[in-house]
Amino acid sequence: MEPSVSVLHWFDFICPFCYVGQQRDEILERRGLDVVHLPFQIHPEIPDGGVEAGPRTGPMYAALDREAAEAGLTLNWPERLPNTRRALAAAEWIRLHQPAVSRDFNKALFAARFVHGEEIGNRTVVEQHAGRVGVDLEALRAALDDGTALAALTESESLGVRLGVRATPTWLVGGEVVSGLLPQAEFERLAEKAISRA
Repeated sequence: MEPSVSVLHWFDFICPFCYVGQQRDEILERRGLDVVHLPFQIHPEIPDGGVEAGPRTGPMYAALDREAAEAGLTLNWPERLPNTRRALAAAEWIRLHQPAVSRDFNKALFAARFVHGEEIGNRTVVEQHAGRVGVDLEALRAALDDGTALAALTESESLGVRLGVRATPTWLVGGEVVSGLLPQAEFERLAEKAISRA
């Protein structure tokens, strides 16, 4: 059996490009690549409690709506932008300590934000979704309280910065840093290139 080729993928739950980017991850995974999902907070300036999002009009939003529809994803635009630090810290702790449910947790948080309009900056919301996918809530709460989860998030972000991550979504595929929601065909090409290099 051939060894799997790893792809690093940095994301933020606040980011609609990352939400749609789940479909790009699926392209890479279908080709046999192992996608490692690493959280990266892109708007640390947003305070706890969030801020009003403002109008979502114009070509970028129309393009995102089309991309979501093509990917079979419901995309609703929440009225507020949350501070995602706690949610991302939980995601990284879950990836490290309960990897079997990491993907389910991430999908649940993206859906909570972009399908149901939930306030994912709220710790109770984060813990509810963690509990539903089978996370050990006692251990997660302890990690959120003692700073362990936040330290893990900081490490994920530091790795991203060292490798050139400036925005989300960003992938490191076959040694190539790829930022933004490139066309599906480009991800097919990147997967092929990474496999051939391996």
